[in-house]
Amino acid sequence: MKILFIAPVPPPINGQSKASKVLLDALVEEHDVKIVNLSKSSLKNGVNSFGRFFEIFDILKDVKKKRNSNDIIYLSLAESFAGNMRDLAIYNLCKKDLSKTYIHMLGGAGMKEILSGTGWQKNMNARFMKKLAGVIVEGPINYESFKRVIPENKIHIVPNFAEDFLFVSDEEIEHKFLNTEPIQLLYLSNLIPGKGYNELADAYLELTEEEQKQIKISFVGGFENEDSEKTFLEKISKNAGFNYLGKFIDGDEKRKLYCKSHVFCLPTYYPFEGQPISILEGYATGCVVITSNHSGIPFISKDNENGFVVEKKSIPSLVNALKKLISEKENLKSIAFHNRNEALEKYRTSIYQQKIMKIFNERS
Repeated sequence: MKILFIAPVPPPINGQSKASKVLLDALVEEHDVKIVNLSKSSLKNGVNSFGRFFEIFDILKDVKKKRNSNDIIYLSLAESFAGNMRDLAIYNLCKKDLSKTYIHMLGGAGMKEILSGTGWQKNMNARFMKKLAGVIVEGPINYESFKRVIPENKIHIVPNFAEDFLFVSDEEIEHKFLNTEPIQLLYLSNLIPGKGYNELADAYLELTEEEQKQIKISFVGGFENEDSEKTFLEKISKNAGFNYLGKFIDGDEKRKLYCKSHVFCLPTYYPFEGQPISILEGYATGCVVITSNHSGIPFISKDNENGFVVEKKSIPSLVNALKKLISEKENLKSIAFHNRNEALEKYRTSIYQQKIMKIFNERS
């Protein structure tokens, strides 16, 4: 098949670009694929600079150039207002081929707001979406959002994945839980508003001195700007229980870091959050997970089963979860094994690739 693949491709590496790359790798093995790269240079959402405006202009020119003579068009959706305007422009450019176009919602909280509205933006999206071949979503919450505007038989649920090289053996889980003094907790995500990293740090600072000695927290991720970086690093530099390991880590170094961590924490309330791949990476590497009841996360994370679910934006809830790590330390290893086994069963890249390729093949 001839496929036009419109999606963010690394660099930079984030959840959306990683998911796109994993699918692209499978498609190029069997099909003739043309790529329109949606990646952007900034961690901010929306058109925040003239540079991004020109990037979008170039994207639309590239779509116009490559839109014809395709069997399938694949579009990875945005959720910000500016991103949705870009996607509406892409729909319009490809309006003759919407019946062979699949959209993929990696995220969903922002799109839920758009599709639950009553104004012109919802109506414009609905007008195009009802003509599409299908929509791919991460879980039931997004399914409910899209069924407002597209027939349910065109909505396909495909959960995210953890990359194969991350999966750990029984021996590796046993080894890291030989020593839980202190408990090693990892935050690995962008350090941007809504991700909950400040709340996590504040919660740790509310623990007693004795409790703090039993948990160490490592942060990895890039900041939105220099001011927020400076402010946060000044905050955590005053406490030996914190460690900032840099803006980016991947490959074997990331695996080693997960393998040293007993707990992965992402207390997100980010407005464009979906089903974070980093949580599934935590499962694959045998980590207990602390996360929030936000967006698509409840579909993959259950309280007291995969770890602990905290309230959004709640420092007291995070304090309670950290205290539970200490008081229920003897249960952490069994949760880690459960998470790794669940990831083996549900969240492999091969499962992800095969499900989407099956959707495409059924159309052809």
